[in-house]
Amino acid sequence: MKKITAAIAGLGGRGRDTYARYVLEFPDKIEVVAVADIDEYKRNEAAETFKIPADRCFGDVADLLKKEKLADVLFVCTPDDNHYRTSIDALRLGYHLLLEKPVATVAEECKEIAKVANEEKRHVVVCHVLRYSPFYSKVKEIIDSGDIGDIVTINAFEGVGYFHQAHSFVRGNWADTKETCPMIMSKCCHDMDIILWLADRHIKSISSYGSLSYFKPEKAPEGSAKRCVDCSSEVKDGCPYDAEKIYLTNPETGILHGNNTWPAGILAKPTTEVNIRKAIETGPYGRCVFHSDNDTVDHQVVNIEFDDGVTTNFTMTAFSEEVYRTIRVMGTLGIIEGDMRTNLIKTTVYGKDTITTDVSEIASEYGGHGGGDGLMFNSLINLLNGTSDSSLTSIDKSVESHLACLAAERSRLNGGKPEILAF
Repeated sequence: MKKITAAIAGLGGRGRDTYARYVLEFPDKIEVVAVADIDEYKRNEAAETFKIPADRCFGDVADLLKKEKLADVLFVCTPDDNHYRTSIDALRLGYHLLLEKPVATVAEECKEIAKVANEEKRHVVVCHVLRYSPFYSKVKEIIDSGDIGDIVTINAFEGVGYFHQAHSFVRGNWADTKETCPMIMSKCCHDMDIILWLADRHIKSISSYGSLSYFKPEKAPEGSAKRCVDCSSEVKDGCPYDAEKIYLTNPETGILHGNNTWPAGILAKPTTEVNIRKAIETGPYGRCVFHSDNDTVDHQVVNIEFDDGVTTNFTMTAFSEEVYRTIRVMGTLGIIEGDMRTNLIKTTVYGKDTITTDVSEIASEYGGHGGGDGLMFNSLINLLNGTSDSSLTSIDKSVESHLACLAAERSRLNGGKPEILAF
């Protein structure tokens, strides 16, 4: 097995904290030989970590792609609206791609990336990592076994988490859909992809409702300030979205409890209490969630009818204590009920006993996205080494879910009017 070489385009978020980390876990299989990011601190950190010479560290992805191909695969972890141009240029140069979702922000660009990848005979693995997770892999296995008969209905739920919504979709990079893409695409294309994979059918029609109901000025508590640090203690005590709580003192997310990667690690590098406090005082992540100029929805439902009459309902809400997903698959002979909080999947065949599977007992790896991150990464290495013929999340398999997301958003903006899809 040859060692794969990789270049990373975009060292923010998952480019730095997830995929770069996995490279370090497989030193005999893959190495990073070039990086590109506008942030000098992140570039220097990556250069030191991976021993990358200065002439292979770039302040702009476009500069990296002006060079001859430097690696086997390019990790595309740039902002969403940059995915299309970076992907097309990289494919034309001969790179395979590990492409963060969403593939692109408009339908035509998603289709074009797939077209060019096929023309150039390049692999594009889209980071729909949930397909690789032991949790959803087990659900798929049970469906394919036929134990619950034919699928009739699927019900899926995603609790984004109150702090995740505040961090990413109110104060953060995905707060303004005009600059990025709608919530159903930026966050929930994972869920659309999983639904399509489990159902193994094509969508006939799709409709959606949802809105921004809470994170807006008229919902601000009386006496609240434009920045969290300027709020009175009385207001702060009653506000779970207070930036100092989320990034400093919250046991689950604050750096004072050792959580210095995500979300606090996004605010400042190096991630110290002093730097985080300064970021809260002066940067976007210290803004009041009711005064952040955001327009991303905080709740949405999507209804799907497949081409054979199978129906699906998906619900996304910001208002959950944890970040988690649940799934229920109702068939003619039984039902599957799964909850990622507990890692339990219950399978009931009508008139017989319920079998409970504890996914944590069967998972060989457990980490980000229920273990999906690492398993996807290992799958990528096998694919590029020729020991696997295909990917669970190839570009061709991912485009339909993206088109479904965009159709759902059109429906939402048109008051729930159904969109008819043809594949």
